[in-house]
Amino acid sequence: MAMAADEIAAMIRTALPDAEVEITDLAGDGDHYAARVVSASFAGLPRVKQHKLVYEALGGRMGGVLHALQLTTAVPN
Repeated sequence: MAMAADEIAAMIRTALPDAEVEITDLAGDGDHYAARVVSASFAGLPRVKQHKLVYEALGGRMGGVLHALQLTTAVPN
């Protein structure tokens, strides 16, 4: 069963309450998404740790319910 984009965004916002989250369904199948996450929580962290925070927010759904997530992270301007 696929995950809905709003469910992905809600999970990320729960873990990173200040985050601005944009989710795009890349294939129209509910399995392949792109996410842009902007959060002050990422300040001073290398990109790998930023991505890890987002993947942790998804509670192990990557590779299972959520097949693919193209991830872009950033710190607010």
